[in-house]
Amino acid sequence: MIILLIMIQSGIGFSQNFGNELFSLSQIKEGVKSRRVGSYDKTGGNDDCLKGIKPGEKATIMDVKGAGAISHIWITIAPGADVLNRNDIIIRMFWDGNSFPSVESPIGPFFGNGWNETYNFVSAPLAVTPGWGKSYVSYFAMPFAEGARIEIENQSDKEISSFYFNIDYVEMKKLPENSGRFHAWFNHEVTEALPGGENEWATLGEQGKNTTGKDNYVFADIKGKGQFVGVNYYVNCPSTMWYGEGDEMISIDGETTPSIIGTGTEDFFNTSWCPKELFQHPYFGYPRVNNETGWLGHTHLYRFFIQDPFYFDKACKFTIEHGHNNNLTLDLASVAYWYQDKAASLPRTFTKEERQPKPVIGPSDIHLWRNSWRIDKGNKTTLWGNEK
Repeated sequence: MIILLIMIQSGIGFSQNFGNELFSLSQIKEGVKSRRVGSYDKTGGNDDCLKGIKPGEKATIMDVKGAGAISHIWITIAPGADVLNRNDIIIRMFWDGNSFPSVESPIGPFFGNGWNETYNFVSAPLAVTPGWGKSYVSYFAMPFAEGARIEIENQSDKEISSFYFNIDYVEMKKLPENSGRFHAWFNHEVTEALPGGENEWATLGEQGKNTTGKDNYVFADIKGKGQFVGVNYYVNCPSTMWYGEGDEMISIDGETTPSIIGTGTEDFFNTSWCPKELFQHPYFGYPRVNNETGWLGHTHLYRFFIQDPFYFDKACKFTIEHGHNNNLTLDLASVAYWYQDKAASLPRTFTKEERQPKPVIGPSDIHLWRNSWRIDKGNKTTLWGNEK
């Protein structure tokens, strides 16, 4: 998979014209100087980390003044996720001296691991790397004109014994014109089924229609000018039924009716026909799929709009249905990524309790449901399972 990814990325570079990244790499820059902030041992020893970040404590890992742009972030943490919940370590980024963050997310979901699970994740701008999800990497460009500050907060009930990081950036006298500010926002919602039930694939009768996106799950509701550049989408499905008949619906510049509407969740993520297969491309894929019957359990989907951002002048509301016509109860989380012409605050912050994912439904739960169904059907010994 790694070799394939390198070939794909190399192919992308060589297939473009002289404006491509590999050609740009050969161009000598003026007025740009490389810098790094990191956790290296300032004494010259080998104790290269922040130590002892207690529950409830915050730590600033970057605080620089002036103009520049972050080009690379690498982080690894101890103890492991089996002890220290990555869904309860928060990363925040503040641009241009603002008191509000323009990036706020649990550290695992931000870089590409959901539910406090660890697994390898490979994409062009973000990665979670061997051994099996030990390090977090970002290559998103993050410009700033008047300073950048990054902090982490330990909202878990365990101490962060070791926090290692390298943050590479360039400093310059003045940012290029039209340099946007990077934003990222975590959302979480346990969606509600329709009053008539979870009528996916018309299992319960005629299905309704959704033209407005009123009760859709929201990836981002942005006010301002910019471009939407990606999303990590984490689905916890409590049923064996396919979770992905929902269409993306995007309203640009305050439209009351979405002008961009898709054909299904898997189609939006550049796949088709209800996949359940590990697949990772620089721009889209499925790094985590469930191993239970049907589509029960955890699935992680991602798509980055590197070649095809969604542009807007005043606003962008980026949503997706939870099942056709929003008929399914799903435990959904996401991190959306976008640029705006100036740093903006985020819609809301989630508490530790609000972020808590629902437990995975397993075979024992389904067997209990089957037992209740048998009792409801008179507990006949010949019942099979498809009786109406």
